Amino acid sequence: MQPTKIDLLINSRWIIPIVPENRVFENCALAIDQQKIVGIYPQAEALSKFNPDSVVDLDDHVLMPGLVNAHGHAAMSLLRGYADDQPLEPWLEEHIWPVENRFLGEQFVADGTKLAMAEMIQTGTTCFADMYFFADSAAEQVRACGMRSQIGFTVFDFPTAGGKDPDDYIHQGLKLRDTYKDNDLIKIACAPHAPYTVGDETLRRIATYANELDMAVHIHCHETAKEITDSVHLYSCRPMQRLDDLGILLPQTQLVHMTQIDKDDIRLIQDNNCHVVHCPESNLKLASGFCPVAELMDAGINVALGTDGAASNNDLDLFGELKTAALLAKGVSGDASALDAHAALRMATLNGAKALGWQDQIGSLEAGKSADIIAVEINSLSQKPLYNPASQMVYTNAGSQVSHSWVAGKALMKERTLLTLNEAELIQTADQWRTQIKPD
Repeated sequence: MQPTKIDLLINSRWIIPIVPENRVFENCALAIDQQKIVGIYPQAEALSKFNPDSVVDLDDHVLMPGLVNAHGHAAMSLLRGYADDQPLEPWLEEHIWPVENRFLGEQFVADGTKLAMAEMIQTGTTCFADMYFFADSAAEQVRACGMRSQIGFTVFDFPTAGGKDPDDYIHQGLKLRDTYKDNDLIKIACAPHAPYTVGDETLRRIATYANELDMAVHIHCHETAKEITDSVHLYSCRPMQRLDDLGILLPQTQLVHMTQIDKDDIRLIQDNNCHVVHCPESNLKLASGFCPVAELMDAGINVALGTDGAASNNDLDLFGELKTAALLAKGVSGDASALDAHAALRMATLNGAKALGWQDQIGSLEAGKSADIIAVEINSLSQKPLYNPASQMVYTNAGSQVSHSWVAGKALMKERTLLTLNEAELIQTADQWRTQIKPD
């Protein structure tokens, strides 16, 4: 019997497929053809079964699904470190929003998005959810780079550099959705900024569009204690109850941060099958509070992982976020077994894919899914000795050890060299923006 012709065979020392759960394959190969995963096989069997056009040997690596960064503001990478050590409201109102009003535009978004994508690819992310202005510019950079992304068009009730009013924001967003409705790697989502920046009428409109067009809703929610007290004062209810009353809590709604929640909030999330996106490092840095991840997961709620933007993190390394999330879940719950290594890896892969509506395409190394894959080299001093590859990925690994990245079978990084972005040019461009934004 003739070996089957395929595009690519990747031999790896370890493979963490995510599905089946809690499994690690040793000395196996991942077969890929026509952008899809064919399956995982022992290396000797794969050698006899397939005739690949290309073979990649990864003798000291872990192969796993590409990470899904379920919340960020990619272009804000150009504001990395600009206004550190500030609480959320003064950080936004006195520092971030004024500088955005001065410099925000299509070129800022294009350059910042490319910088963010390069950092994400280098640290293991293959898919990300973005929420920012000039979404058309961000989407074009994603298309050119070859990453996978949910691009959210941000909506406010007041004018910004990105729009005049809700009508303007929504018009731009729906036009963008029409442009990318047939693109396999880009989804367009509606991204009302937060309950405290978007009024009832606008939120009702967004709920209507989300239902009629099956669009995801991506929204900051329950991020600070002040947000809760202000909502109770203005609307006589907590933000979650208000969103429920307005019809914005849907199975495709992604609730970002959720550091200030109670039993009633959890019930509303359960009843509406919403998703929570946890951003531990940004929440810690802005002293916003703690998302009760273990409690949410025990309630059957899907919890994904995000970095937030580099302006409040200050990096986009989702492996670093993984470690922080796992440790924080243990500390907050008082349970050392909470969010174990495999659960943390699911949060950064399959849970993120589920939150973005891509669980049938990405998030695990299952036959028929898209070949969105990363390889992590683990032969360094800091990785030795190795007893448990999954545990190593969460508690020891850093994004800098990612060596290869593929999206839909296309290589975006090989042996730590970016293939669709120019690292030297990006560094130069970032330095030029720095001198404009904050001259010496």
